[in-house]
Amino acid sequence: MQLNLTHQTADASHRLAGCGPIRSRTDGENAAPLRLSAYERIRSAGKIARVDLARALDVSPATVTAVVTELIGAALVEEVEGTARTSARGRPPVALRVRGGAGYVIGLKLAEFKHTAVLTDMAGKTMASATLDREAHARSLKVVLRETEALVADVIEKAGVDPAAVIALGAGLPGLVDHPAGLVHWSSVLEGEAVPLARLLSETLGIPTWIDNDTNLLTLAELWFGRGRMARDFAVVSIEQGVGMGLVLRQGLFRGAHSLALELGHTKVQLDGALCRCGQRGCLEAYTSDYALVREAHTALELDSRLQLSPQMVLESLHDRAKAGNEGARSIFRRAGRYMAAGLANVINLFDPSLIILSGERMQYQYLYAEEVMREMEELIVGKGRKAPEVTVNAWGDLVWARGAAALALEVAAETLVGREAA
Repeated sequence: MQLNLTHQTADASHRLAGCGPIRSRTDGENAAPLRLSAYERIRSAGKIARVDLARALDVSPATVTAVVTELIGAALVEEVEGTARTSARGRPPVALRVRGGAGYVIGLKLAEFKHTAVLTDMAGKTMASATLDREAHARSLKVVLRETEALVADVIEKAGVDPAAVIALGAGLPGLVDHPAGLVHWSSVLEGEAVPLARLLSETLGIPTWIDNDTNLLTLAELWFGRGRMARDFAVVSIEQGVGMGLVLRQGLFRGAHSLALELGHTKVQLDGALCRCGQRGCLEAYTSDYALVREAHTALELDSRLQLSPQMVLESLHDRAKAGNEGARSIFRRAGRYMAAGLANVINLFDPSLIILSGERMQYQYLYAEEVMREMEELIVGKGRKAPEVTVNAWGDLVWARGAAALALEVAAETLVGREAA
């Protein structure tokens, strides 16, 4: 089993220039208008010469010149110094890049204990970030909207940009989120069902807003800024307060027919098993997530309930005892690891990805991806001769979720700006 442990921050981005999926010439542009395709190629490259852009789009240099002239005229793209020539002869090399100041977007991650936000320019450069600590049980819609308003104002002030220049906002939260409709059917951070959160945020903030499940945004962060930029197909599995999954097929995020697909944490691993916070029993996350480990820790370690320890303190104590050889603590992680192996094997059996990226704060607990977990995962894969995918661990910082939300906003903002100029 090939397991690569990589630990990168949200700003490392694997040191590749630009942002967004890096497409090959054979990928096509998903029937996008040529102007938008050119813009996206320039953005993903960071900077690119006209001749290379024409080759990437498989069009003539004259066609590229016409499209680029329009983009430059609309102040969406600018000319910059290109790669130095080996010879001093000829005109100085010129390249193209996205003009970051053409607009700004904000990405938000709404969570139980802390909201995070980033503000980026159109080239994907982070201009500012902000966080807001909150009460875990403050789930009313009114409170969430008020917190979001304060966080957005804070990140705009830190970036020092004109609020009117912020043209799109992406937001993510855990739970069942209908991305196209902008509805939250259920979330652990928000009361109510079928909440039209995208519309309410748009009205509250005065910024066009799109929402998605937080693990989809984590997956977008990998696709736009991380290991997934050059991968055609990959899966992301996150382990935090819950267990989530995102899937990229042909460099596009897969959401399902009703935008509610890939709820890996709520696949059943034991009928009539442990109670999950979704209200059903036997879900994967009821055995592997934060609250599952905390529940087991209180029982197995006989923790004094009068101490009122926070979940994080309980987890840290559990991890420390496991490292010190406490058999009760080790058995909790061992059992969670076995369930995790079953969950990962199911992902492989269903989707056959070339790459699985494990992400989230719980990746600090190596028991969840130890070699024995990977071996058991392999044993549960069906099919002789099936090649197990590469499994890698990315321990990004807290802002990765918000950066994924910013990627969602960047995608929409590009379509808005480039499409508006095309009209």
